Amino acid sequence: MLVSVPASYAQTIPITISADMNKVVFDGKWTFENEWKPSSLEEVGTPSGYLYIRTAHQDNFVYVFVDAALDTHPVMYSDRATICFDSNNDKSTFADSDDYCFAATLGRNSTVALQGGSPLTISDNFKKISAPAEFIGIGGISSDQDIYAQIPHPSFEFKIPKELLGKSDSYGFFVQYYDASSSKFYSWPVAKDSTFYSHIPSPSKWGQIISPDHTLPEFSIPTMILVPSLIFIIYLTRNKISK
Repeated sequence: MLVSVPASYAQTIPITISADMNKVVFDGKWTFENEWKPSSLEEVGTPSGYLYIRTAHQDNFVYVFVDAALDTHPVMYSDRATICFDSNNDKSTFADSDDYCFAATLGRNSTVALQGGSPLTISDNFKKISAPAEFIGIGGISSDQDIYAQIPHPSFEFKIPKELLGKSDSYGFFVQYYDASSSKFYSWPVAKDSTFYSHIPSPSKWGQIISPDHTLPEFSIPTMILVPSLIFIIYLTRNKISK
């Protein structure tokens, strides 16, 4: 099915359903030719190059791939990708308990998980929590399978349980990349002021990630096939009767 997104949703990423995300090898890079192809793409253009964000969902998980092709000088243990979700998409002024952020650092196996609701503005109203079960966040150096740039650069893979986010067809969404070699931050939505770069902004300034065809929350694949088929059969039947 073809789905269009209105122009007014300029800060919106449409997420796609995929039957192949369970094949992803979580090593922080594009491992094989078709690994992340069955996902939607958002390109963030900057003076330094492009930051590519790919998203998909399958079964009980949301998948995110952040490809920092703009950074050709990887710095181990310093380059970092952060993704944030506003579960209720309520655009709150201050981060509250339904807001979550996850930061993966290049070369580190551990991931920082944050939840809103802290009274401390110095931490952007976030507090550290334990990473949820089955969550994955990992950064690596790109391989020769990467379709965006052959020069080695950082890339990051995330697997987020829907149980944590809550099943919805839209979430507030924010992505930030820190390039340690230049000490610069890059983000989606694109920052409109310098303060946007050095911290996690208010959820009211985040964009959103939506499921235009409402497959998120997800039906099973057989159901997804059956429903359009039934609609098509009903249409043909009614058309025939009218004739």
